[in-house]
Order: sequence, then C-alpha cells, then structure tokens
Amino acid sequence: MSTRTLPLLFINLGGEMLYILDQRLRAQNIPADKAKKVMNDIITTMFNKKFLEELFKPQELYSKKALRTVFDRLAHASIMRLNQASMDKLYDLMTMAFKYQVLLCPRPKDILLVSFNHMDAIRDFVKDTPGILSQVDETNKQLIEVIYTPLSGGEFQLIRQTLLIFFQDMHIRVSIFLKDKVQNSNGRFVLPTSGPVPYGTHIPGLIRIFSCSGEELRRMQFRDGGNYSATLREGSFEMYGDRVIKLGTNMYSVSRPVETHMSGTSKNSSQHTKVNTTPNPLAKEELNLLARLMGGLEVQKSTNTDSGFRVNLFATDEEEEEALISRPDELSYEVISIQATKDKQTNAALAKIMGEFGETSEPAPSSSSKGDDLLAMMDGL
Repeated sequence: MSTRTLPLLFINLGGEMLYILDQRLRAQNIPADKAKKVMNDIITTMFNKKFLEELFKPQELYSKKALRTVFDRLAHASIMRLNQASMDKLYDLMTMAFKYQVLLCPRPKDILLVSFNHMDAIRDFVKDTPGILSQVDETNKQLIEVIYTPLSGGEFQLIRQTLLIFFQDMHIRVSIFLKDKVQNSNGRFVLPTSGPVPYGTHIPGLIRIFSCSGEELRRMQFRDGGNYSATLREGSFEMYGDRVIKLGTNMYSVSRPVETHMSGTSKNSSQHTKVNTTPNPLAKEELNLLARLMGGLEVQKSTNTDSGFRVNLFATDEEEEEALISRPDELSYEVISIQATKDKQTNAALAKIMGEFGETSEPAPSSSSKGDDLLAMMDGL
C-alpha cells in the first residue's frame, strides 16, 4: 500500500464533489451569490494550508467511513445543507466517477493528469477570487514539485493499486455510465478493447525476436482483437497546459439527470464482498475521547436549524425519502458529527501531559484513530 495515495484521493473526490454541487446549484436555480458563496467556502476549506499539511503527510488511506465523514464535513462547510439521502447519493457519484477514471488511466502516472484536470476545473471555479485562487495554485505547485514529480513509474503503479483496493467493493450503478454503456447492470465497469494506447507504447499486434547480441532476427504478427491507435503526444504535467486525456474533466457540464442505483444482486450472491458496517461502539467512544483531548469536542447529532438552504440531489423530496428508506444497510454510513470548541483549561491540561512525554519516543498512531486529527482540524476551520 502506498503512503502517497491520500492527497490524490482527496483532491479527485473533492473535484468530483464540486462538479456535482455546481450542477445541482444551477439546476435548482439557487441565486448566483449564494451558489458562489457555497463553492468558495468549500474550496477555501478544502485547500486550507494547515489542513493540507496534515493531509499531505505520508500515511495510509483512511477507512471508508472516516473519508466519508471528511467529505460530509466538507460539503457542509458553507450555508448549504444536504439530507442524508442526498449526501449518500453525492458520495456514490463521487466515488464511482473517480473509480472509473482510475480504471481507465492509460498509465499509472496518468492519475496525476486526472488530478490536474480536477485542479484546472477548481481553479476555474474561483478565477474571480484571487485569495482562494492562490491557495489552489500553491497546492498545485506542491503536487507537481514536491510530492509526485520525484516518484518512479513503479511508485505510481503502487498508488493505482492502492486506489483500486480502496474502490474494489463499490459497485453503485450510475445512470450516466449505464447510458454511455461503460457500466454493466451489476455495477461493474466495461473496459475498452480499442482506442489509443498509453503514450510511449507500441500498438499491439507485432512480436519481434532478438538474438543474444540484441540483433533483431525476425518479426511475427498476430491479431490483437481490437482497434488501437498511437498516442501522438503526452499530457502536460506542468501547472498549466493541455492534459490531453479527458478523464477528470466535468461530465456534468452538459445538462442531463444523473441517478444512482444499488447493484441489483441477491443478498446471498457470492460475487460481492459484504462489508460489515455495523457501528462500532468502541470506535465511537474513541472519537469521543479524542474529541475531549482535542479541546472539548462534542459528538452531537446534526440539526437542520441552520439559516442556510437545502440542496436536493434528487428530482423531488419524495424520491429522496424513498432512496433513504431503500438504501441497503451495508451501504449506509452513520456519520458522527464532531463540533470543535475551544476549551482553555482542557488545552492547558493537554499541553502539560504532552510536556511530560516530550523526551520520550512517540508511539505509532493506532489505525482506529487514523483520520481523527484531520476531522478535528476541519472543525477548527
């Protein structure tokens, strides 16, 4: 598992989330000033410097529940509110879109081009807000110069494998993919057997046999079973440029409804791995403990008393309610909302305790609390 995967997962899922929210804000005729505030607030939170410093540290991926909670917090960073069914649908669309992009990447390194397509679109969302634009540009610069440019092809392959392992049990059917015939009725994607080959590779169909000294002895041809073409140029890995590949661009720019459906297989089907998502009371207590240590955080149920507006990812409220009721338990996420408050007495006590351990080696963080610091940090933004 690669410890460099999390930033790419976060940025690409975040980019897909912004595409969807932008489309829904326009579809529901939300006033332009409110829509712009929502997009700006989410992007500001997403590219907060301290938040990204924590995110960019080499680390394993968070669990699916922890990552879902991060994006739940991110989606509600402004005046917009989503009901659980709409948040479920939003997350399904985000994850399935990026899974499709990872699967279709011609080369493992091209995942970076997909990320740059998302970054280019995010930059366009805030092109009239210089302060936020500089945050996005700084992140892009870090991605290019510091984190990913030094990596080898093998390391990018490990990143791709880590992403595919993360997505392997997700088989949500999405209407856009079904209509374009790139997804089957069981939620699995259809990989093309034709089209451009990865940049720098030859079109299949030729076998060359060499001698021990490297001299070509003979050639043989075989039927490749597809209709392949050469890729004439490589996408730009600079901050600005033509990425060539279209994966990661906004597929909602053309107005069309997008629905998600649970994969329609029987419960005793062996082709899907059933994940046990029963809420773990111990995990919740750990979150509560962490919350108290981080300065008086409280686990509480989210309320709808906010003065903002609600966005529905379904055509009607009835459809939203029906989707919530019919959603299988194994695909539901009980999101724990943690609200950060400042408690000077607790912080002072914590600082004293930390001082006592100042000269001792730090223990390795347990996997059960991984991602909690990031969630606490989001509350402080």
